[in-house]
Amino acid sequence: MELFINNKSTHFQTAPAHLKQVIASQLNGATSGIAVALNNQVIPEARWESTRLTSGDQILIITATQGG
Repeated sequence: MELFINNKSTHFQTAPAHLKQVIASQLNGATSGIAVALNNQVIPEARWESTRLTSGDQILIITATQGG
């Protein structure tokens, strides 16, 4: 399966079961302070595990940072 994560093509030998699985693999399990959009639609964290993916989906992961 091919997914586009932050505009970069990523290939998975085994299709991820849901969005939460992809996020965990990309962020090594750290999901605090992030926002996720799937095909330009923000997906609340409560729906990550129930959101299924299709080859070609575009996922945008934004991580909050501190600064000033």
